Amino acid sequence: MFHPNVKKMKIIAITIFAISLATMSFGQGKAGTATTALNAPAAAFHWASTTHDFGTIKAGVPVAFQFRFTNTGMTPLIISSVKASCGCTVTAYTKDPVEKDAAGYVSAKYDAAKTGKFSKTVAVYANTIEGMVQLTIKGEVVE
Repeated sequence: MFHPNVKKMKIIAITIFAISLATMSFGQGKAGTATTALNAPAAAFHWASTTHDFGTIKAGVPVAFQFRFTNTGMTPLIISSVKASCGCTVTAYTKDPVEKDAAGYVSAKYDAAKTGKFSKTVAVYANTIEGMVQLTIKGEVVE
């Protein structure tokens, strides 16, 4: 009758179709859930700046910058963690919840040990819709 490979292909195609149909049906049963979650009150960052250029700095002299933000959302903003892209950058941040219209900070201190141009990032994880914001510090270290 059918070649064995054709039979296998039919079974695979029918299985994929059935799974797709079941997935779509399940998703329809909870219509509006994703939209509701996106429209729910949330915390929101409004940064004065997300990038800072130190320009030319002297080797061996650490530099720091404090990124300032305001919570423009409807609920308290909570930073869960801050992660620098390398061990050469030390971070600090507002640990307490930041109420609506209140200000907070994330600071980045770069050790400036190596000469040359640098660009480092700091990932800020919080209870905002985006979930994560990336801040950047850059410059050039000279002797």
